[in-house]
Amino acid sequence: MARRRKGRAVSGVLVLNKPVGLSSNQALQRAKRLFFAAKAGHTGSLDPLATGVLPLCFGEATKFSQFLLDADKRYLSTFCLGVKTTTGDAEGEVLETHSAQHLNHQQVEAALAQFRGDIQQMPPMYSALKQQGQPLYRLARQGVEVHREARPVTLYELTLLDFRPGERAEVDVEVHCSKGTYIRSLAEDVGELLGCGGHVSRLHRTAAGDFTEAASVTLEALEQERGEGLAETLDRHLLPVDSPVATLAKLMLPETSSHYFRMGNPVMDSGVYRAGQEGDMVRVFCDSGHFLGVGMLEEGCVAPKRLVVHPQ
Repeated sequence: MARRRKGRAVSGVLVLNKPVGLSSNQALQRAKRLFFAAKAGHTGSLDPLATGVLPLCFGEATKFSQFLLDADKRYLSTFCLGVKTTTGDAEGEVLETHSAQHLNHQQVEAALAQFRGDIQQMPPMYSALKQQGQPLYRLARQGVEVHREARPVTLYELTLLDFRPGERAEVDVEVHCSKGTYIRSLAEDVGELLGCGGHVSRLHRTAAGDFTEAASVTLEALEQERGEGLAETLDRHLLPVDSPVATLAKLMLPETSSHYFRMGNPVMDSGVYRAGQEGDMVRVFCDSGHFLGVGMLEEGCVAPKRLVVHPQ
């Protein structure tokens, strides 16, 4: 007999403002307990050192977490120049130190300019990427380093906010980047180009896709609001299940077509031609307003790709 999942069948997206010191999974588990949710998942890891926007998907919203994994991200970060560490951030052991006293604002700006646009970036060993089923960070902790291939990423914006010169110079930057970009690798690469090494001393995510810090809530605020009360008191913080795919076009289906779509069948509808072109993904709703899931437009039909199960 299948083991019954403990918790409420609550669905939606919580935009959490992750505190420093917690892993993404630790933050997820605390939020999951506060909401007494049966099912939850995060949408891409933030390092324990990092703070900021971490969208958490509950229940049926977990089916659409991949859309947030694929979304652009925005960060505020401080690079410390003159020190190279094992992890590329302040939590690692120091590998090398060099004076950054000679650097000036113009040199740093010129270095940053080399990383704007489409670049190739080497993923760090201290990352959640897997090699033969093993996370790289686990291998790194064992002193093992494996070959990694550089991957294409895009830095849409890389803005120098402030430069503080010195033996250990500090650089404040704002970054808008594609999925899969490692800010730690960026700090290391900038430090390497400047000839002194570098690492991340502060990292704060301000946005993940359309989810911004302005819409986020902290664990402390959630804990205070719930107190000794019921988990349902926190549900007002949950965004709709379709919010991870809110940028997709919307297709409304009549009740008859909705029934067949729910059963996993492609359905024809005149609205398909207005919703987009063949191959496009769309949000599909019943004309009663219920979100049915995500479908793909194919030859005048919409074919279900991710379906939402509504409680009976």
